[in-house]
Parts: sequence; C-alpha cells; structure tokens
Amino acid sequence: MSRRPLGERVVSAARQARDHAAGKIALTEHLPVIPEEIDVAAIRARAQLSQAKFAQRIGVSAATLKNWEQGHRKPSGPSLVLLAMLNKNPHIVEETLRTDK
Repeated sequence: MSRRPLGERVVSAARQARDHAAGKIALTEHLPVIPEEIDVAAIRARAQLSQAKFAQRIGVSAATLKNWEQGHRKPSGPSLVLLAMLNKNPHIVEETLRTDK
C-alpha cells in the first residue's frame, strides 16, 4: 500500500486513466502465473499435516492426494491454483476460512 495521501493517489490514478484512454500509455495487465508442475508432497510437508488431514483441508479425497504425490495424476484447474497459494502460505486455508472472526 502506498504511503502517499489518498488525494494524491486518486489524482495520479485519474491522470493515468486519462492518458491510457488517450492512447498515451499502455497499462500492463498483471495476470497470475499458475505453475504447470507443483510438488504436492513438499507443500503438505511444509503444512505439517498427514495426507488425510491435508486432503480434508483442501477438499479432495485422500486417494486423490496420494495419486498427486505419487505422480500418477496431476492437479489441475482450481486445485492447482489452491496448491500454488498453499506453496506461498501453508496456512492460507485456515486464515481465509477461520470461523472465529
């Protein structure tokens, strides 16, 4: 988060939008980079959970998790995104879905 006053940030954003609309600048789109390969066993180890507990935490069956870890299958789609997030923060599920807020 910028430490500049809110008014300065709003004016700057308005100028940037104006310049973009006029074709003076091209704004870059920041898309997430989803890895093609991910080490599921290492992510689970960092979370310090058994296969059963980790599978339950991410909403997949223990058999699916085991297949990913053994290389028989690969996670894809939303599972791959969730695993990439867990790779960055092993506690993101608990932090996000905590019910004691």
